[in-house]
Amino acid sequence: MSNTNVNTQLDPPSRPFASNASISPRTGSPLLRPASTLSLSINYLPTKFSDAVLHNGLKNRGKGFRLPKRGGGREAFRSGEARMPGEGDEDYDGVQGSFFGKEGGRTRPRLRWNRFKWTLFFSNLLFSGYSLAGIIFVLCTWFDVWKHADIVRVGNRPELIISTIAASLGIVTSVIGWAGILLNNRSFLAIYTFLLWICFTLLVAPGYMTFKKRNFNLDGKVNFQWGRDFGINEWLRIQNQLHCCGFFSPFVEAAISQVCYSRSVLPGCKGPYMKFESFVLERWYIVTFALVPFQIAVIVVGLLCSNHITYRFGKGMMPKAYRLSMNSMAVIMDNYASQLAEQYGEDVASDVLARSRSNLHLDGHPADSYGSRASFSSPKQDSFPRGS
Repeated sequence: MSNTNVNTQLDPPSRPFASNASISPRTGSPLLRPASTLSLSINYLPTKFSDAVLHNGLKNRGKGFRLPKRGGGREAFRSGEARMPGEGDEDYDGVQGSFFGKEGGRTRPRLRWNRFKWTLFFSNLLFSGYSLAGIIFVLCTWFDVWKHADIVRVGNRPELIISTIAASLGIVTSVIGWAGILLNNRSFLAIYTFLLWICFTLLVAPGYMTFKKRNFNLDGKVNFQWGRDFGINEWLRIQNQLHCCGFFSPFVEAAISQVCYSRSVLPGCKGPYMKFESFVLERWYIVTFALVPFQIAVIVVGLLCSNHITYRFGKGMMPKAYRLSMNSMAVIMDNYASQLAEQYGEDVASDVLARSRSNLHLDGHPADSYGSRASFSSPKQDSFPRGS
């Protein structure tokens, strides 16, 4: 075969969905196209779309000109409903625009909470309740509101610090949870669910410490604490709270004061201090371990419900540039008809195009110049490669 015949038979490939006029004359690159409002999904084959889109199986809504439902809202789990959000759907693209029913000068439809959101609401209410109770208790201990609170600040300082951190983080986590619940923001709820595990760890830590201290040789721990960890200032604070003098007697590891001296008749502090520590440590780990089932329940609810605060699965996973609109569907149908014209003739393609646009309610949506063909071109100019 001669070179002349080869050059005559081989034609350069053409772009099926982009007119030559839309290409930059300087480079000829298909990437340098003018801005278009159409979806990038117009380059997909219509056979790749679901039957609900092709045959108008979606549930219509609205008055007058009725469009196929774009998805989202409380009914998105119904049979035949779409999953992708539309601009009129609730919590479109994340945060609610307004709490007072208006957004952008128009009234939003009244939103209804689903069962997942109500479950998450009550679980976070419970979590906020015992976190707030915990922070009140530890703050009253730090500010010496309770009777003998100063003994806890002296003898159980590590446990008190960890409990304070746990209660503070619980308050912060619950606030993040409220923000995610009220704003329908799954990003906040993801952070909220992760922080619940850290709160669980900080909740169990002081309970384990107090349980171990009370039930494993409390006598030896008190002896070591009084002789090695405490100084004169700590001795004096415990003596003033428990009205005792010295560890065993005024002559053994005592802090001299107006009521504690060599001839004082006050008893030693070991007995009262051990009794107080046994009582406080027991109450401490009982309360802490009693909250563990509730914390686990809050974590499970957060894991199961944080992604279902609305009845849409996911959060608008398809990028906006690829979301179909009615104009994009019109372009797709025009290009599909051009392929039919290549194979079966313009009469068949015109009939299929008219019926398809009528079924999809696309008569009032003309195709954009990006991919529109006013008249069907010849097969040589608009050949569509198979399998692309």
